[in-house]
Amino acid sequence: MPSPLDLLNDPDIAKAYEDVRSDKSETTWLVLKYASASSDNLKLAQTGTGDIEEMTESLGDDEAAYAYVRMKLGNDEYSERVKFAFVVWAGPNTKIMRKAKMSFQSGQVKQVIRTYAVEIQTSDKKELEAEAVTMKLRKAMGANYDRQTTAY
Repeated sequence: MPSPLDLLNDPDIAKAYEDVRSDKSETTWLVLKYASASSDNLKLAQTGTGDIEEMTESLGDDEAAYAYVRMKLGNDEYSERVKFAFVVWAGPNTKIMRKAKMSFQSGQVKQVIRTYAVEIQTSDKKELEAEAVTMKLRKAMGANYDRQTTAY
């Protein structure tokens, strides 16, 4: 099995990860995709400064990808917290062999993208809608300190 560094040898990946994590950067998400249909190497496909919907638009139905997104949670400026979600995306038309390889390659990706509150493995873009991901992040936080305006 190749090491994570072999799989993720694009130097832009580590920089993009740090940008998403940084409070000083406007980058809020990144998407990693396979370099080609036959390659196991990942490349930084895209980054963005928008919300999770913007990130989701870059995920194709016939693609396998990994994404990392920063989200702010809270009902007002006093209760805002930043949380991160790691997405393992296998589009509904992704080839079977690619999906099978992703089962162990995702572990290698997690050695580079280490810090997140929730992991979402999906082939359905509905699971990546802002409301659905926000609910998963709130549940992962445990206690609800947002003046009890959420119904989870």
